[in-house]
Amino acid sequence: MNVKNAETVNNRDRIILDKYLPRSKRVRMCLLWAYDMAAVWSCACLALGLRFDLNFSSIPASYVYALWKYGLLQMAVVTLLFYGGRLYAIMWGSAGTREMLEVVLICIIAALAQPAGILISGQRMPRSYYLLWFILMTGAAICGRISFQVLQRTVNRMNRAWKKDTTPQIMVVGAGQAGTLIIREMKASQKIHGFPVCIVDDDRDKQGRFIDGVVVAGTRDDIPGLVRKKSIDAIYVALPSAPVDDIKDILGICQKTGCQVKYLPGVYQLMNGEVNISRLKEVEIEDLLGREPVQVNLNEIMGYVRDKVVLVTGGGGSIGSELCRQLAGHGVRQLIIFDMYENNAYEIQQELKRNVPDLNLAVLIGSVRNTNRLDYLFRTYRPDIVYHAAAHKHVPLMEDSPNEAIKNNVLGTYKTARAAMQYGTGRFILISTDKAVNPTNIMGASKRLCEMVIQMCNQKSGTEFVAVRFGNVLGSNGSVIPLFKKQIENGGPVTVTHRDIIRYFMTIPEAVSLVLQAGAYAMGGEIFVLNMGKPVRILDMAENLIRLSGYEPYRDIDIQFTGLRPGEKLYEELLMDEEGLQRTGNERIFIGKPIDMDYQRFERGLARLDEAAWLEKDNIRELVHEMVPEYHYRAEDDVNVAMSDQDEVLAQAAAGMEPGCGEKAGPEPGDGINAGYHTIPGYGARPGAESPAGSRRELHNVMAVYSTKQDATMTKQGNTTV
Repeated sequence: MNVKNAETVNNRDRIILDKYLPRSKRVRMCLLWAYDMAAVWSCACLALGLRFDLNFSSIPASYVYALWKYGLLQMAVVTLLFYGGRLYAIMWGSAGTREMLEVVLICIIAALAQPAGILISGQRMPRSYYLLWFILMTGAAICGRISFQVLQRTVNRMNRAWKKDTTPQIMVVGAGQAGTLIIREMKASQKIHGFPVCIVDDDRDKQGRFIDGVVVAGTRDDIPGLVRKKSIDAIYVALPSAPVDDIKDILGICQKTGCQVKYLPGVYQLMNGEVNISRLKEVEIEDLLGREPVQVNLNEIMGYVRDKVVLVTGGGGSIGSELCRQLAGHGVRQLIIFDMYENNAYEIQQELKRNVPDLNLAVLIGSVRNTNRLDYLFRTYRPDIVYHAAAHKHVPLMEDSPNEAIKNNVLGTYKTARAAMQYGTGRFILISTDKAVNPTNIMGASKRLCEMVIQMCNQKSGTEFVAVRFGNVLGSNGSVIPLFKKQIENGGPVTVTHRDIIRYFMTIPEAVSLVLQAGAYAMGGEIFVLNMGKPVRILDMAENLIRLSGYEPYRDIDIQFTGLRPGEKLYEELLMDEEGLQRTGNERIFIGKPIDMDYQRFERGLARLDEAAWLEKDNIRELVHEMVPEYHYRAEDDVNVAMSDQDEVLAQAAAGMEPGCGEKAGPEPGDGINAGYHTIPGYGARPGAESPAGSRRELHNVMAVYSTKQDATMTKQGNTTV
């Protein structure tokens, strides 16, 4: 049975008995209050009767008079104590031992308060009366609440028997506190739709035991058999603090059953109140990466942004927007978002205004290509810290538009860095990528050039320039997971470029944590690298995502292999200790060794790139290779995408523009690589800089991880060195 279909069952299908179980908290409280009032009076009468062996005729008139005179006051005092002890706020349908002990404690207090109340009223009662009343009242209060539990569970069972075909049957994985909370939530409320049938736990001592009426029926190895035997519709994994390897293994077993799988978020999220026990999360492909997430204590490292003016370029993108969210909550004096896409900028602006109303926020639209716009931005706001996230990142699109990659990524980074130096920015953090290592595509090569720009600028100014390099970001705009999900929603096929292609992956929070950590560690000139564990095969991700969606790969949803795209590699590379890395305070974050370079020659190369990019020349890849010798690409990928003059005029007319209003043929005033900036003292070759050949050898020693394997791989793919 499909769980989603079950969730659409109309409430009118409930049996008539369910209507007699009140669901309003106010009604429940009133019923319990009335019960307690009656119990107080009944227990008082019975306690006095027991004192005289139930011979009511032998009870002295003074005691009867005292009981009648004090009775109303006694009922009021006891129920007020119950109310003050929050006994009427407890969900008794799922109460446990702790709640019952609270009842006993309140009854003790009430019993101790009774003698004082009776003496104040000027009456007397037998001393044994108080002990008898305490025993009777405690039993009545507990029995009443247990009866409420039994009634509610009986109604739930009758409802389940009545609508057996529409209520999903749930297996809970985990017999700990989290599993108990889920079971109680399912029984006590309608927030989690379903009925718990069995529990699975690897603890042998718990086998055969019952938790809130649900049996622990086996271990993780028994999950497939129990699913078939008990006709399980959905599996809820309640292991918020289990090791990631165990979670991965259990989720892998669960997804093969074909059941819908949900899991409870981390225990610290529950403790901090960030999520509710009823908000079970759908299992995402990120949960199957097979490594512990990188943990960074932001509260310890974010002191460097406190009371600072912080600029985030590309602040509306996936990484940029998450950076803004984190920075907004750590005491920045002013946060500036700079983005060329107004919709993205507007969305993060509205979110921050709603969530952090006291934040001093400025949102500006503009491009990092525009020197004059950058000059206005830095002159007006004087940022202390810059996070440079603005970039083109889509590999195949940049292969078709290499000049755009150079304009936006390389020249945009250079212009932003120059503005930071001119206006005294203290720290500049570049967002880079693992595709910058031995790049085979123009996007990766452009990001390697960005890293070189940062290194050069760090040598020539007081600003601390650093770069942060990480792999593919799950959930970011244009990433593979959203594409797979959309293809599955459309019925397939899911497209994978190559059966053996692998990638390093990280989540957006991990990426942002690394960026913020790099800002704290920054001394100037470093390239920070995240150890992302083992790479993940894209084909495995596609198959797992299909299964998590309730389908069977190749049977329900086909997978097609489309071939490697222009500039794409089978393997991405990371730096390791033997390649010159240094450790940091975080065992998952490393620092790459800086590379000596001829800065005068590099600046001359940037000037040539600037001219070639704006004039849409076809030799841009050759120019990039001269500056990044380890840049490889396949000859067949060197496509010329420039349109003829006639085609350009037609395209502009179709877009509703007048001829000549499209992309500039050359740099306009304010767009040149050095336009609008005063000469910064100290620019030029650093004394003692190595020759280009020596620099090339050092670069190869640090960057190549799988050099032999990669060379063989690229040869098989038809790659040639330009």
